[in-house]
Amino acid sequence: MTTPAGSGSGFGSVSWWGLSPALDLQAESPPVDPESQAVTEHKIPELDVLLLGSVDGRHMLRTLARAALWPLRRFNFYVLENNLEAVARHMLIFSLALEEPEKMGLQERSETFLELWGNALLRPSVAAFVRTQASLLAQLVPEPDRLEEQLPWLSLRSLKFRERDALEAVFRFWSGGEKGPEVFPMSRLWDSRVRHYLGSRYDARRGVADWDLSMKLHDRGRGEQVAARGYWGDIATGPFVAYGIEADDQSLLRRSNGQPVKTASEITQHNVTELFKEVATWRGPGATQQNQEETKSPEADVPTQEPFTMHFLPLNSSQTLHHKSCYQGRFQLLYVSCGMVHLLSPELGACVAPGGNLVVELARYLVDIRPKELKAFSDRVGEIAQAAGFAPHTGTTPSETFARFYKLGDSSRGCGDSALEAKVLAPPPEAMSPPQADQATSLEAVSPPQADLVPPLEAMNPPQADQVSSLEAVSPPQAVLVPPLEAMNPPQADQAPPLEAMSPPQADLAPPLEVKSSP
Repeated sequence: MTTPAGSGSGFGSVSWWGLSPALDLQAESPPVDPESQAVTEHKIPELDVLLLGSVDGRHMLRTLARAALWPLRRFNFYVLENNLEAVARHMLIFSLALEEPEKMGLQERSETFLELWGNALLRPSVAAFVRTQASLLAQLVPEPDRLEEQLPWLSLRSLKFRERDALEAVFRFWSGGEKGPEVFPMSRLWDSRVRHYLGSRYDARRGVADWDLSMKLHDRGRGEQVAARGYWGDIATGPFVAYGIEADDQSLLRRSNGQPVKTASEITQHNVTELFKEVATWRGPGATQQNQEETKSPEADVPTQEPFTMHFLPLNSSQTLHHKSCYQGRFQLLYVSCGMVHLLSPELGACVAPGGNLVVELARYLVDIRPKELKAFSDRVGEIAQAAGFAPHTGTTPSETFARFYKLGDSSRGCGDSALEAKVLAPPPEAMSPPQADQATSLEAVSPPQADLVPPLEAMNPPQADQVSSLEAVSPPQAVLVPPLEAMNPPQADQAPPLEAMSPPQADLAPPLEVKSSP
């Protein structure tokens, strides 16, 4: 239903970027138990993380970039999304982020990443990269052995055969099997969504974004589905929340006469460039040699392991993972996006180790949600987490962006080991920030994670539209309806917006890369 304030459907049914700043997952996980470090598969401590709806890989990239500040640890990221286009997006983003410096320079890689991350209309050079990379990935997806040989950080073995086939079809579509502009008129599809979203305010759409920024974000600190090709992503909240509202370099957040001196796009460009630089340093020759020494196997033919692996899980497996013994009590950290909170259940909680942590993304930056609904949603998250066997962290600073919990000691949710619960409730200070003695980079370049800074929201520039949300106050945002696999998203190879178009797409600018099916 369209109201004078908008239809309330700006979030869409598919998420292409996160609604919260990137986290260092090591800082969110319990401290490493020294007694458990001695014997592991790779002879170094491991961190097993399960992420539901992380969408754009920002938390994993941030974790890898900060890894040099922590003692050596191997990461196992288990990623569960609700559509295969999101899986393809992860693979494309990481293949770019981990590109060899000899093939693509730091600045070019950063600019290409930002364009893929927040735009659907691409410059010819970026569109050519998408076609080439998608073609390569389409060839590797059906062959797991060859895939893990060329991309040792990636594992698709848990996906079902039909999901691999559909994933291959996504990459075939992106590689240019069909002519994009003729088959997929992105500008018209975007305009159609905006017309429905704004209703009677469509003619004033250019001023609507400023209204939403001033009247909403400033107060917050900144049936069966039918396959149909279209743009079903977010048209209200822009992509800059992930990298554009926080910074380790506090000078980027400085204000002059009450106004930010840097825009969200400038902060994002800086943060992404520094992130890629830190990841490259961490994965450089020195780090690789150290990892080889730590993971050396007595068998000469065993290949050297990458310091991290991304495992993609079947789309609808959140309620069945606990049936496999390999996942029961395995994960030290569970991350759930605000659009997938409804999947948090006792069955999923059974996959988290006692004393493990849970981080839930809240709906703080959803402009369609009113303040009273934000409060109701936060309360509902607490109820769902408690029913799943978690208790709120009382030793952490309250946050409006994330809700943090810990797993109780046993299934009785109250009869667990009191010593264990006390340890998790009040973790040592070094557990929440990188140990300073092990820093591999200068402190000026990297500082301990600032997870809950309140950034200057004037720097944000999303293409929001002021509307009254029709969401029920006690239900999580319905942003993750499982769409049909037939709806593929093409890269727009023949459209070339300037790099300055990295701000969230307006009605006539560049929307996000992927396209999805409608509910």
